[in-house]
Amino acid sequence: MSNRFYIDTTLACHTQVELTETVFHHWIKVLRAKVGDSAILFNGLGGEYHARIIDIQKKNATVEITTHHTLNRTPNFQATLGQVMSKGDRMDYAIQKAVELGVKEIQLLTSERCEMRLKYERDQKKIEHWQSIAIAACEQCGLNIVPKIHPPQRLDEWLTSNLPSTKLVLAPNNHNENPLGHASHDLALLIGPEGGLSDAEIEQAKQNGFIPWCIGERVLRTETAPIVALSILNFVFK
Repeated sequence: MSNRFYIDTTLACHTQVELTETVFHHWIKVLRAKVGDSAILFNGLGGEYHARIIDIQKKNATVEITTHHTLNRTPNFQATLGQVMSKGDRMDYAIQKAVELGVKEIQLLTSERCEMRLKYERDQKKIEHWQSIAIAACEQCGLNIVPKIHPPQRLDEWLTSNLPSTKLVLAPNNHNENPLGHASHDLALLIGPEGGLSDAEIEQAKQNGFIPWCIGERVLRTETAPIVALSILNFVFK
């Protein structure tokens, strides 16, 4: 696959575009691209564009947009992931892999056992960091619509918000029948923190229409759970 770059600018065929600082650094400085080299650009609005470098200066470069393809490579389902935040690389990993597996959007959550409480002054930087991970995952895996990473919300508030009709909560101790038999293609998926959701939180989720989903006999880590759940959904809705 050709090099792919997300660029936050308007794209249209048969136009010339100056690369943003981020793309210029990665493509020109790091990968040492030269005039005449081509890559794929996408701006998150759908589809992808083939671009050819026509000019390189010391601090900027210009490309010509040649063709547009409407392919987005999105899965046959739309999953809103409610992920209780965790510390360190675990959250980075969960977001990266959830995006690669086609999640539609990610709502960051706090809960009773949540390890992480963002303070106002660092909220935006952390969210921007996680959004950049989502963008990089899209560049790597071929998705052209970047999932939005929403600022942290309390679990109880999210449970009562406007969510899809099919709502699943990963609950390892609830061995019910497979809830995917009548699941819609538009769904919400709730995953707890490293210590798991409390019994009270699972009960609250059930009272708000969430169906407990046990996906195996083993208890998965919070960063592993979205990978397994979304992989199953990709198989079910293929």
